[in-house]
Amino acid sequence: MYAFCGLLALSTIACQPKESSNTDSSQDSVQTETIKFPERAKAMNIYEVNIRQYTPEGTFNAFIPHIDRLHKMGVDILWIMPIQPIGVKNRKETENDLGSYYSISDYSAVNPEHGTLEDFQKLVATAHKNNMIVILDWVANHTAWDHYWIDTNPDFYTTDSLGNVIPPNPDWEDVADLNYDTPALRDSMMQEMKFWITEADIDGFRCDVANEVPTDFWKMVIPELEKEKDIFMLAEANVPELHDAGFDMTYAWEFHHVMNKIAIGEDNADSIDAYLEREYNKFDEEDFRMQFTTNHDENSWNGTVHERLGEGYKTFAVLAATLHGMPLIYSGQEAALNKRLSFFGKDSIDWSQIPLEDFYHQLLTLKSENEALWNGTFGVKPERINTNNNTENVYAFKRVKDTNEVVVILNLSKQSQTVTLDEASTSGTYQSLFQNKSMPIPTGAIELDPWEYQVYYKSEK
Repeated sequence: MYAFCGLLALSTIACQPKESSNTDSSQDSVQTETIKFPERAKAMNIYEVNIRQYTPEGTFNAFIPHIDRLHKMGVDILWIMPIQPIGVKNRKETENDLGSYYSISDYSAVNPEHGTLEDFQKLVATAHKNNMIVILDWVANHTAWDHYWIDTNPDFYTTDSLGNVIPPNPDWEDVADLNYDTPALRDSMMQEMKFWITEADIDGFRCDVANEVPTDFWKMVIPELEKEKDIFMLAEANVPELHDAGFDMTYAWEFHHVMNKIAIGEDNADSIDAYLEREYNKFDEEDFRMQFTTNHDENSWNGTVHERLGEGYKTFAVLAATLHGMPLIYSGQEAALNKRLSFFGKDSIDWSQIPLEDFYHQLLTLKSENEALWNGTFGVKPERINTNNNTENVYAFKRVKDTNEVVVILNLSKQSQTVTLDEASTSGTYQSLFQNKSMPIPTGAIELDPWEYQVYYKSEK
């Protein structure tokens, strides 16, 4: 624990904008260069905040005391789900219906259920004091049916052959589709996004269904937003074109589904190699990719990590945090959340116990401090370690960058396994992450319990 406190202190420093000074002796002046995104986020992780469900109050002020705890756990980026007023017209009829966060009736206002703009500004300022950045969930594809644009700017919306405004798809009848063929809409949306940068000092956006919005809009708007502030941009999409449009990170949706299939026995560990090959062929090395075992959609609609991943939910959390990309933690995962949170109604997370806080603290600290695990080209690709048997059930890999090394051994099955690793791949003494002691990796047969995970690392400066 003392070792990790030290690592956490170092990781906190690493999360701050770094400055390098060059002295010009002829002018006796100092020039300062601030590292910008995406490099500034090279060692970062991300945490999704569901304000409505986070506390019984569901307010910014009730969430703010958790920021210090999340900072100590090692969180770098707070992704705040939409906080604007929610439309009333055409709400889906569900019990205790408070509406969808993604049905926005006014982009530049705050949902009074959460508090005020001043309260949100305080949240952002508190996060900044804790060396975190804050990105706001942004819904550019559609609005609520009672957004004032429906009346003032009907040309902002997509219509059918009879001139009626339509939803993006039949299942999303509570929202109205926006039409980006209208130049004035593009400028209005840009101004709405700028508002949150200038008025709330946020650090970027997570853009909902980003690939449903024309790519040329993002190519236009992101450079304009960058004129206000250096920002980090996350797209809810799995397409490389959005990186070319200016996004720093996209969703690794495919790997999420690979993990789900392995968990129920429809696939095995060998499928990870096939996934990585497809990944490297599709995306550039510098593209940041977000890895996750759950998020607000998955939890509410497809099941908890316990439902989908069973007893292997922690094993897959280790895999997502160490294999490739930036790990995401959803609200309540550190509290071992084991229920589907209501999407439309109030359904508070139980924080009476937080049994996995240290588990995630160890993973996030290792991620921040060991350069082999860093994002994009700042880290390195994983190399699978040869084993003499059970390759389809056990996935062992290492990531090595200079004197930094991480070795991960995972039993991705509900049966005990015995494996022997290639000795040449894991020589020397390592620190065991979860046993917190120095030790060599066993050279003989390794007995693995069902869903067992082992993580070892070296980090020499």
